[in-house]
Amino acid sequence: MARELAVLYPDVHTELNFKTPLEMLVATILSAQTTDKQVNLVTPTLFARYPTAADYASADRPELEKIIQSTGFYRAKANSLIGLGQALCDRYGGEVPPRLKDLVTLPGVGRKTANVVLGNAFGIPGITVDTHFGRLARRFGWTTETDPVKVEAEVATLIPRKEWTDLSQRMIWHGRRVCHARRPACGACGVARLCPSYGIGPTDPEVAAKLVKPGPFS
Repeated sequence: MARELAVLYPDVHTELNFKTPLEMLVATILSAQTTDKQVNLVTPTLFARYPTAADYASADRPELEKIIQSTGFYRAKANSLIGLGQALCDRYGGEVPPRLKDLVTLPGVGRKTANVVLGNAFGIPGITVDTHFGRLARRFGWTTETDPVKVEAEVATLIPRKEWTDLSQRMIWHGRRVCHARRPACGACGVARLCPSYGIGPTDPEVAAKLVKPGPFS
């Protein structure tokens, strides 16, 4: 199934725009409860105004909140970004650390965010278990777990480590495009012949095709 997904999505990549590990980390924090597209509308202004960790650490809160307001939960996200900047300056010389154990100690950063940053900014393989990944992993029969950490651990035993980052993005893309939460497009699914959950959504090709959401997938 992983190989079939690789054929379906050969040009897989994160849809968050970034140039540095700090930009990747900030964009990922902002992406919670909103779309990548919305984050990308905000980050050009944000990154120009706050190019370093020290800039976030000393940010004027009302100004920062105004810039990121459209991403939702902007007060909490502003808290995270200011705290992030302070923590990076205090503990890591203003640089984003390339280690999971360090990243998860930062404000606003959990395992999911840490793995996104490691995979996309540092080229260090990581499994990103968001709602799409978890749903598909269970539907595919790869796990019965619901806890993201346990899902990550089980899938890690099935898939070669070097494929973890790309697999994560392919699962997210497939979840957004085809394998929807409420009504998956089973009849238009490229991995249908291998899927133990085939049939939980419409299997008629014409009906299923109307459910497919074209990219971009954010």
